[in-house]
Amino acid sequence: MKHPMKLLAGAGLGLFAALPAWAQDAALQAPAAAPAATVDKGDTAWMMVSTILVLMMILPGLALFYGGLTRTKNMLSVMTQIGAVSALAMLLWVMYGYSLAFGPDVSSATLANFIASPAKAFLAGVTPASQAATFTAGVEIPEYVFICFQMTFAAITISLVLGSVVERIKFAAVMVFAIVWLTITYLPIAHMVWASSGYFFKAGALDFAGGTVVHINAGVSSLVLAVLLGKRLGFPTERMAPHSLTLTMVGTGLLWVGWFGFNAGSALEANGTAGLAMINTFVATASAGLFWMLAEKFSGHKGSALGFCSGIIAGLVAVTPAAGNSGPFGAIVLGAVASVVCFFAVTVVKPKLGYDDSLDAFGIHGIGGIIGAIGTAVVYAPSLGGPGAADYDMGAKLGVQVFAVLVTIVWAAVGTTIAWFVAKALTGGRVSKEVELEGLDLGEHGERAYNI
Repeated sequence: MKHPMKLLAGAGLGLFAALPAWAQDAALQAPAAAPAATVDKGDTAWMMVSTILVLMMILPGLALFYGGLTRTKNMLSVMTQIGAVSALAMLLWVMYGYSLAFGPDVSSATLANFIASPAKAFLAGVTPASQAATFTAGVEIPEYVFICFQMTFAAITISLVLGSVVERIKFAAVMVFAIVWLTITYLPIAHMVWASSGYFFKAGALDFAGGTVVHINAGVSSLVLAVLLGKRLGFPTERMAPHSLTLTMVGTGLLWVGWFGFNAGSALEANGTAGLAMINTFVATASAGLFWMLAEKFSGHKGSALGFCSGIIAGLVAVTPAAGNSGPFGAIVLGAVASVVCFFAVTVVKPKLGYDDSLDAFGIHGIGGIIGAIGTAVVYAPSLGGPGAADYDMGAKLGVQVFAVLVTIVWAAVGTTIAWFVAKALTGGRVSKEVELEGLDLGEHGERAYNI
């Protein structure tokens, strides 16, 4: 017979031997803890680069693209307007824009669909340790980086609007208009589309990088503003050819390169979705540039440098909402369709209606944005190479996309009208006949683009 103490000792050793098995069982039964949110340095670096690329789209990209399309006497005024409204947008963004677009929800559930709380005005509570969520659980980026990225979107959107009214609008009017327009037009639409509590976000609208927020918003606003301001002196009988297609081509190249930050950066991570957005930004744009030139050829004209540049921008605009929502071949078709439709809008519809959209901001950004936003519902289908689920309902998504487009059009038109009448009341709105004839470079800024 064994000693009782030896029996106890043996039992104790048996218990210890069984502990790993018990621990294994407990681990299998216990719910897995959610991963702690951490800042990913690779994603952060990519988002910082993307932000700088979007800034390059504005200065110098858009400034050279638009500036080259104007007459010599207005070159500097266009570049100055773009630079100044971009700087203004950046300041407004950190003062209250970021908070109203992406801040905490307001107490009213209904109002939260359209605007956020001012609780983060002047970046209250934001520190270097603050984090912003990405699309992957547990992976975040510094909030300052997210703020900067979205800030550049606001800056380029208001800059795009100016393309329809250059060569005749006062600089002071541009600045007042920008303050009001960004506040009542851009911020609510950005919140509705991209904030998790936003109306269109909750409805499932697809807008990867700004088809509605940036391009339809800016394009429709540019058309309304051009009509309210009136035509340039001498339009359409006087020749108003671009003074430097060389600069426009350089601007086009800078826009295309910068657009990779715009589109691929909207993945918020350096991952496969960013790679998809990247290849789509290549191929949709290439397709659109060539198809615009083909449209020129079939219309009895020579394929032109201006046509190529216009097609490039049309393709970039159209693929923006679809960048991460389409397969590469869907993007190619989308770019081609948008390019041909935009060509028709610029060369046929605009002359027939007679409005003076100086640099075709509506014809390319407005029309291209509409084609892209609606077309995204088509190319998202997995049967067409898109990333949609196997049970994807194209008809339902088309309804959501069309509704988002229509609301954006109405919202932009009303907001632009209000902003313009405020600017006109405070500044007069339009330059004098003498200044317009002399050129806004001298008349508004006291300098010339070229002293030769």
